[in-house]
Amino acid sequence: MPVDAVVGASWGDEGKGRMTDWLASRADWVVRFQGGRNAGHTIVNEWGRFALHILPSGVFRPDVGNVLGPGVALDVGALCAELDELERRGVPRPRIHVSDRAQVVLPIHVQLDACEEQRLGDARFGSTRVGIAPFYGDKALKLGVQVADLADPARLRDRLAATLTPKNVLLRHLYDLPEIDPGDLVPTLLDLGDRLAPWVCDTTELLHEALARGERVLLEGQLGSLRDVDHGVHPWTTSSSPLAGFGCVGAGVPPRAFERVVAVAKAYSSCVGATPFVTEVDGGTGDRLRARGNEFGATTGRPRRVGWFDAVATRYGCRLQGATEVAVTLLDVLDAWEEIPICTRYLIDGEPSDRFPTTGTLERAEPVYERLPGWRQEISSARTVRELPAAARRYVDRLEELLELPVRWVSVGPERDALIERQ
Repeated sequence: MPVDAVVGASWGDEGKGRMTDWLASRADWVVRFQGGRNAGHTIVNEWGRFALHILPSGVFRPDVGNVLGPGVALDVGALCAELDELERRGVPRPRIHVSDRAQVVLPIHVQLDACEEQRLGDARFGSTRVGIAPFYGDKALKLGVQVADLADPARLRDRLAATLTPKNVLLRHLYDLPEIDPGDLVPTLLDLGDRLAPWVCDTTELLHEALARGERVLLEGQLGSLRDVDHGVHPWTTSSSPLAGFGCVGAGVPPRAFERVVAVAKAYSSCVGATPFVTEVDGGTGDRLRARGNEFGATTGRPRRVGWFDAVATRYGCRLQGATEVAVTLLDVLDAWEEIPICTRYLIDGEPSDRFPTTGTLERAEPVYERLPGWRQEISSARTVRELPAAARRYVDRLEELLELPVRWVSVGPERDALIERQ
C-alpha cells in the first residue's frame, strides 16, 4: 500500500509544487489533504508558468488522478476558475475527484476573515483573507457545509441557517454590517454544486481501492511545519495541520501505507507575515536575495521576508514531518554570493541552543552563523551532482549533516528538468 507525501519543512513557499509535479510522474494519484486557496504552488512546464491554489499539483500529468480530500477547505468557485484557466491555456483536462465529505468555504467566511483583519489593525495576523480561519472555526464548531449538501436544497438551507445565526450577530454588533439571509446564498451554491457534481465521490473509498490494487498515492501538503496549528509558531500559524501525519486524516489513507515523506526546504529561508524570523536579512542583501528568488507570494503577490538557511528551524520541521528525505530547492539563487551563512544554532539570553523554542523565547533568539564559501557561477544547467561546483556540493553536504537526513534532490532552476537526484 504505497503512499508518499511531499510536505514543507519550514514556513511554506519551499517549492513543494514543483516537487509534487515531478514525483507525480511516478504516481497514480495526487491528493491535497488540507488547507485551501490561501497558498500557491508554482509550477513551470511546457504550457508555461502556473500558480495553483486549490488544485493538486498532479494536474499537468494526464495519466494521474487528482483528489481533493475531506480535509481540504474547498472554495468551489476558485476550483472551477483554476480548471477554466488550465483549459484556456491549452492544458489537457485533468482527472479530478472531490470528496463528498469535504467542507465548503462560504462567502461569509471570506467576509469575516477580512472584517477581523481590519478590526485587529496593527495586531492582525497577515491573513490572505480568503476565509481560512473562519472556515476551520466552523468545522470545529460543527457548523460547516459539506460538498454533499450542495446537492440537497432543503439540507443546504438548514445548514446555512445554522452557520449564519451566530455570524449575523457578529456582523450586526461587532462589525456594524447588515445580516445575511440564508436564502440569498442557496441559488449560487446550488449552481456551484451542479458544476462540481461530476467530480464528487467518496474519495476515501476511491483511494483505498487504488491502494489495494498496488497503485501509488502521493499526498501534497500546503504550507509547512512551522505553520502547523499545534506545533508551529503560535499564533502565526494556519488553521489546519500541514504535517504528513495529518495526511492520514485529511486524505483518508491508513498510516501503515506510508513509505516515505519528502520534506522540501529552500537553500535559504523565506516567510510571510509577522512571525519571529531569526535569520532574516534586510537592506540590499535582502532585496538581492528576494529578487533572485522571485520571492513574492503566489497567492497575494506581496514580498516575502527572506534570510539565510535556518538549520535549527528546518531540522525541527523535518522531525515534525517524520521526513525520510529532503529536497533542497532554489540552490541556484545563491550563485551570486562569495560567502554563504548557515544558521547552525541560536543564542538565547547569551546561551547557545540548537533547540527550536516556543514563541516567547524564539523572539529573543539570535542566529549563530557558520560561513561557507560560495561558488560564484551559474549552476542552472547542471543535471548531475558532478556538474555542480565543489563549493555547491559542499553546501548541500553541510545541509545534509545539519538536518540529519539525506538530501535526495536539489533543484537548480524552475524548469521541470532542473532537478538533480542524488544517490
